[in-house]
Amino acid sequence: MAAVQAPVEPPTTSRTPVYFLSHGGPNLMEDYDHPAYSVLQTIGREITQKVKPKGVVVFSAHWQAPSPNTILVSGATEKAENLIYDFGGFPEHYYRAQYPHRGSPELAGKVLDKLQEAGIASKVVKRGLDHGVWVSFMCAFDPKENPLDVPIVQVSLFESEDPDQHYRLGQAIAGLRDEGYQIIGSGMAVHNLYDFRRTMGRPGAVLDYAVSFDEALRVAVEEPAPADRQKAMAELLKRPDARRAHPTFEHLLPIHIAAGAAGESKGRQTWTLPQGSLSWAQYKFE
Repeated sequence: MAAVQAPVEPPTTSRTPVYFLSHGGPNLMEDYDHPAYSVLQTIGREITQKVKPKGVVVFSAHWQAPSPNTILVSGATEKAENLIYDFGGFPEHYYRAQYPHRGSPELAGKVLDKLQEAGIASKVVKRGLDHGVWVSFMCAFDPKENPLDVPIVQVSLFESEDPDQHYRLGQAIAGLRDEGYQIIGSGMAVHNLYDFRRTMGRPGAVLDYAVSFDEALRVAVEEPAPADRQKAMAELLKRPDARRAHPTFEHLLPIHIAAGAAGESKGRQTWTLPQGSLSWAQYKFE
């Protein structure tokens, strides 16, 4: 008698997409008429209602490890650390804002394991969420209207501006997608605050590099072959308009991490808005 093959059990989780969020300043969470606010809300609902991740691993432009070759991981305890108000010149109530969240020893441990398997030195630290995370999450995952009721673990960038080093950082944790975890990079597609005052009070004003670099980033991310995408994204930092679009690259590097975590998944720009010396482009890899 032929052996009866046991039925193949379907996977308990499916591979999650990867997102890059252009997060803006803390004022965005109260600027309900800004187009980016509603776009982030839509992304947030997609994550909570369709993706339904077990937890979130997030990289923010506002956390670069002070040690050149050691990545830092926060959120290793369920008790949340206080938020970080890493901005200045805003009304007093911005510095009392709260965003309900919790960490996860299990998820932080998984991140550390993945990094160490990839030969990336890492360690756990106590640190609250910076505004690159909690402001964008306040818009995307409104605690009352669309709460993100899963653990959040924030991971630092490297101290360097090396795009390939950050791409490899994303590759190192890509396997978490197959376990049902959400990977998010938070930065800005174009980010030049030095030029920002030049366009204040001029509705509709857009500086040339905000358009040219925004389009170049889209083309690079949407390269269909992963190896070509990595090369094209690294070349972005050598463009003549790169230092105008990003006087420093920390707001760009989270999308390199996101692309690395995407692996074979295709990247696409889901929405964009060049505005003054900024671009609010949002990306998804699936």
